[in-house]
Amino acid sequence: MRILYLDLDSLRPDHLGCYGYHRNTSPNIDSIAKEGVTFTNYYCSDAPCLPSRSALMSGRFGIHNGIVGHGGTAADMRREGAKREFNDRLGMESLPAILRQAAMKTASISTFAERHSAWTFNAGFQEVFNVGGRGHETAEQVLPVALKWLEDNGESENWFLHLNFWDPHTPYRTPESYGNPFEKEPLPDWITEDAFELHRSKKGQHSIEDMNALAKSHYHQHFRHHLEIENRDDLRVIFDNYDAGVKYLDEHLGKVFSKLRELGVMEDTAILISADHGESLGELGIYSEHGTADEATCHIPMIIRWPGGKKGIVEDGLHYHLDLGPTLASLLNLKGAPSWDGESYADTILEGQSGGREYLVISQCAHVCQRSIRFEDWLYIRTYHDGHHGFPKEMLFDLKHDPYEQHNLAEVRKDICMKAVYLLNEWHDNMMSSMDCDIDPLWTVLMEGGPYHAKEYASSSSKDA
Repeated sequence: MRILYLDLDSLRPDHLGCYGYHRNTSPNIDSIAKEGVTFTNYYCSDAPCLPSRSALMSGRFGIHNGIVGHGGTAADMRREGAKREFNDRLGMESLPAILRQAAMKTASISTFAERHSAWTFNAGFQEVFNVGGRGHETAEQVLPVALKWLEDNGESENWFLHLNFWDPHTPYRTPESYGNPFEKEPLPDWITEDAFELHRSKKGQHSIEDMNALAKSHYHQHFRHHLEIENRDDLRVIFDNYDAGVKYLDEHLGKVFSKLRELGVMEDTAILISADHGESLGELGIYSEHGTADEATCHIPMIIRWPGGKKGIVEDGLHYHLDLGPTLASLLNLKGAPSWDGESYADTILEGQSGGREYLVISQCAHVCQRSIRFEDWLYIRTYHDGHHGFPKEMLFDLKHDPYEQHNLAEVRKDICMKAVYLLNEWHDNMMSSMDCDIDPLWTVLMEGGPYHAKEYASSSSKDA
């Protein structure tokens, strides 16, 4: 079996054609979706970058593996200590390590490990290719390495390639020569003049006010991200350039697919398309970041085209990204890892059966400290540290009628909040009872002074005062 896992940083599902987006951002991704299964309610368990990819590759929630933030103790994977054997658990039970049971060659083309000093991410990979940009490289720098790897290995029988592109990640830096393919298309209807004025009046991190300050202090070197936002139409600095990054990325994915066809292995290669997290584009009044435990940040795409699997299927069940390990193990008739927290959805891929969980718990401790419950049509967000955003302790959103999180219903739907808190407590009890220590890393972040990026923001604000 050949498996290509496309890890596309900061990619929102609702900015892809196959998820209903009206702009033509993703024709190559859309073509894969037509031949496979598209998951509409797929979430990273822990956000953003470092916690998400650590959960994916370890197969464990951040509360279990210890990584929930971007700095301090909670940015390091929890070690086994005195119980450690000759090899540690991660080296034997990471996702790529399990795939090697099937005699697969495992490789990663990514700068992620260096960007976050996340060396545990590489566990189980036989080959790691770092193009040297620390996450600031664009697709044209990654593509030659990917094509060369496929030329050397693509026709082999068994391989798993993790291929990481960063182009939708802020600051948006698609080459200036690419232009703006969306300059004549309207902005989203939901951002009315009233909504924009409300957002413009918001204070704190990742607000429009903060983005304007960053345009002067940090982003002035980036052609697409240096202009200040004064009126609604100026939001094109964000929307058009985010979408340009998605389209630019998609065109380079098309070249990867062309290489697979050239090698004669396209039809026999499993193609998985997903992301580590999404991107806020006005949700909760914040922009161009992935700093909350909400729909904008934690809802991610997942498209799986599996040889012999179902085609053109849409799956609406609730799934975590860390469910991927058990799913691949099941599809390949492998023994999964006993430490994994995921659940297989292989039956969805092979038989088209609907599945999913009753509810999900999604977490964020890098910019804020939040845990949220995603169930039915609801998203309940509980904030333990607001990261200088001004968030209340409780927020509740009806995603069916308010997908962009503009109307907090926590005060008027206490009944739903109570149900969500019950589910959160149930999950937390299960997590803590299945650990060999009594430390919840969310509280570690709080005890160490709060989320890493919130401390950065506070330090920067004090210098500007």
